[in-house]
Amino acid sequence: MGVDLAGSSARPTGICFIDEELIAETSIVYEDREILDLALSRKPDVIAIDAPLSLPKAGRFRECDRKLLRRGIKLFPPTLGPMRKLTLRGIALKEILEKRGFTVIEVFPGGAQDILGIPRKSKGVSRLAESLRALGIKNIPPRASPDELDAVTAAYVGILYLAGEVEIVSGRDGEIVMPRKTKEADR
Repeated sequence: MGVDLAGSSARPTGICFIDEELIAETSIVYEDREILDLALSRKPDVIAIDAPLSLPKAGRFRECDRKLLRRGIKLFPPTLGPMRKLTLRGIALKEILEKRGFTVIEVFPGGAQDILGIPRKSKGVSRLAESLRALGIKNIPPRASPDELDAVTAAYVGILYLAGEVEIVSGRDGEIVMPRKTKEADR
């Protein structure tokens, strides 16, 4: 299950369930209760959340964030205004889901897209959708929203996580699951 979490329940959160055959099912929800209900009804093997799931011990960035920044992967600090709100929501959601027995991982679709060699949504939603289809992901809606496409990317990283095809970028104050760099992405 991929979750492109919004900082507020007033904004849309993208959801994607993806199976081992890479068949995706996307939707939009708003409330944490809706996310929990979907997880409880579908029982995914992993829930990959696009949101910081911890705060830095000191400064604006966590160690894992700084490691990604050194690799040229751009991201916002988890303590920056709206990002702090998103981070706090993510931390609370992770706690609720883990208490229910789910495995929850933090993912960063924009960075994953960089590593996979596909465009971020800022380069065009249709380009991102086509690139995700080129990875073999099926059933992406023709008019999928940017939130749904980031949820598809999050769910795809969840599939890679289950297959052991990821790198866990960690530090003393958090960790982000990223895809391993592929040969296609090297081109």
